[in-house]
Amino acid sequence: MDWAKRDGTGVCFATDTGFTLPNSAKRGPDAAWVRLERWNKIPEEQEERLAPLCPDFVIDLRSPSDHLSDLERKMEEYIANGAQLGWLLDPFDKCAVIYRPGQPPARIENPTILRGDPVLPGFQLDFREIL
Repeated sequence: MDWAKRDGTGVCFATDTGFTLPNSAKRGPDAAWVRLERWNKIPEEQEERLAPLCPDFVIDLRSPSDHLSDLERKMEEYIANGAQLGWLLDPFDKCAVIYRPGQPPARIENPTILRGDPVLPGFQLDFREIL
């Protein structure tokens, strides 16, 4: 992710990375970002496995085999375990659902540009690229 390299305040992860959340659930979002100061506290030997933390930001992209209710529960679980921002991207219903602590999920119909502020200052995703 180019933004993460330019920004330099965190580490970006793709689908092949998993995390062990504080509630012991093992999860692998489609994309994730962790603030550098949190990531640097993880012992090196745990970085290559299921890192014992919840990412600050997670993205899950709905696939044809996914049940929407399962993805919604996962996103709520991420927020309950410390994520500061979560995006559930649904190309089939052409919507994005934004999750933040202390707020109800916000559904955006036919989004164009999604912005990560204030958790990810300057980060943008063009939703139309996943359609």
